[in-house]
Amino acid sequence: MLLTLVSMAFAPAIHPDYDNYPLTDANLWLEYTLQKTVFKLWSPVADEVVINLYKYGNGDEKPFKKHQLKKEKNGLWQLAVKGDLQGHYYTYQVKQGGKWLEETPGIYATAVGVNGKRAMVLDLATTNPENWENDKDPAISSPNDVILYELHVRDLSVSKNSGSSKPGKFLGLIDEGTTNSAGLATGIDHIKELGVTHVHLLPSFDHRSIDETALDKPEYNWGYDPQNYNVPEGSYATDPYHAEVRIKEFKQMVKGFHNNGLGVILDVVYNHTGLTEGSNFNLEVPGYYYRQKEDGSWSDASACGNETASERAMMRRFMIESCKFWAKEYHLDGFRFDLMGIHDIETMNLLAKELKKINPDIIVYGEGWTAGESPLPDSIRALKTNTTKLKDVAAFSDDIRDGLKGSVFEEESTGFVSGAKGTEEAVKFGVVGSINHPQVNVKKLDYSKKAWANEPWQSVSYVSCHDNQTLYDKLKVSNKKASAEQLQKMHQLANAVVLTSQGIPFLHAGAEMLRTKNGEHNSYNKSDEVNQIDWSWKTQHQDVFNYYKGLIALRKAHPAFRMPSADMLKQHLEFVVTKPGLIGYMLKDHANQDNWKNILVYYNANTSAATVPVTGDWAIAVVGQDISLNRKEKVSGKVEVPPVSMLVLFQN
Repeated sequence: MLLTLVSMAFAPAIHPDYDNYPLTDANLWLEYTLQKTVFKLWSPVADEVVINLYKYGNGDEKPFKKHQLKKEKNGLWQLAVKGDLQGHYYTYQVKQGGKWLEETPGIYATAVGVNGKRAMVLDLATTNPENWENDKDPAISSPNDVILYELHVRDLSVSKNSGSSKPGKFLGLIDEGTTNSAGLATGIDHIKELGVTHVHLLPSFDHRSIDETALDKPEYNWGYDPQNYNVPEGSYATDPYHAEVRIKEFKQMVKGFHNNGLGVILDVVYNHTGLTEGSNFNLEVPGYYYRQKEDGSWSDASACGNETASERAMMRRFMIESCKFWAKEYHLDGFRFDLMGIHDIETMNLLAKELKKINPDIIVYGEGWTAGESPLPDSIRALKTNTTKLKDVAAFSDDIRDGLKGSVFEEESTGFVSGAKGTEEAVKFGVVGSINHPQVNVKKLDYSKKAWANEPWQSVSYVSCHDNQTLYDKLKVSNKKASAEQLQKMHQLANAVVLTSQGIPFLHAGAEMLRTKNGEHNSYNKSDEVNQIDWSWKTQHQDVFNYYKGLIALRKAHPAFRMPSADMLKQHLEFVVTKPGLIGYMLKDHANQDNWKNILVYYNANTSAATVPVTGDWAIAVVGQDISLNRKEKVSGKVEVPPVSMLVLFQN
């Protein structure tokens, strides 16, 4: 979603009937055995519910059989249909107020045909890759051990110079041994070489925008228009017509990443749906799953036509059960919540708690803002400012993002790395993971006027993502007179700060090669030519890639850069007095059991070198482009920080 500051909310208005709907705790997922299939649907407002059975996943055929579901208590409708229905497609249809609504695959569908209009009866165990039961995710001791790499399924492999045999597909992401024309690693081998720990996939559940029957035509979308929440997107499968294929290939993809030591995070969009009146939610229980304004019209904090009502019991249940399904069935290692500020705090806390039961290493994070006003009061929403009320949930830091490069809302706005004045405090706040640190003056921040994280890992540190311009494009448009060399230095310094901050570091795929979209700031439906990763960039910018790779190696080798608690951070991280455009701090006394006793870090955003005094003998780990973690020679007395770069010194 486009990153937008949260607006002031107005008084809540909830339809008087919705809170009085009877609730069921019955299992609402399809139950399949060889002997029978049990179909279920919750719709307390339905007069009748039928199930339509089809032989195919699409087409104009009439259902070969219809069955009337039986009305049970608390709004539950269900029916056991005898026989082995494996491979048959189906839809539900609800009659309300004497009128039949359109057919729907049902919100709990786990397999669908092409374009997601019909669900399929499927034994999901038959889609498991070989040795799936032994599939393992990478272990972490704290969420900020994770280094995130945000990518779109198509972008990574669709370019002709990716070398992929499955360009633009789930399986294209795990193609091993691929190279560009210069013989440099691409795809998953490149990601491994870079050293990140987890890939963050843009929405890869079934979304509306792509016509899966016309994949020979150029089509592109980020996927923030949900259709079927519990099914992988068909356009990323080698065959979208047969429901089992996308499921098998998604699992193969996850296993491929896991086999290479990489975790998999799914970007989820429970805050709105691609359709409103005709959505699957509204075809089951009209109105219930969404928030309304006082006049009864759809509330729209997503700026996409609607917003869901996570505070209502059955929507809350759906979100939690859906995420648990992905975690169990697809072995996912975490979830990134789009416009998390639309959801209520209680739901997010319950959801994270349930996921941690499945996998203690699962991480949950999201955007702590909305794209418009919501009737739910600010005080109970999962906004960034309320992160202290969240447990096991992190939020993106727009403070460090815009502090480093300038506002995403103003094209020519500059930040710390590009020479803006008075941005040091925002960067320092990002370095400490948005916690309350005695040496950070939050009153000088543009966005936050108080610390909003309990622990440093609750803050996701980033400077660019799929939204807005790439980091390179933003720096270029806001520094029109800067040379290519100067832009590169700014770019490197920005993510040097991100990768040495105490929060969870997050990289936009391709940033390590100066990725550009030629200035495009909202490429959600633009062409592959705009969005794809051009693997010739790696050849052109090997020095940039090696610098990023070195920074990641530094972070992974030294736990002082990822302290798990605010108490430890306040004890071991101390800022040193500097001048404008220069930030310095020490990680002291074997922070987080680091084998380096003391680490001194300087960020110099000035266009001239800065000379800083040092007490005692220090070795240089990072200076300019040069990164070496085992350097023997020492410096003392004073040392020079090159212009627009980071310096890291250490004492054993």
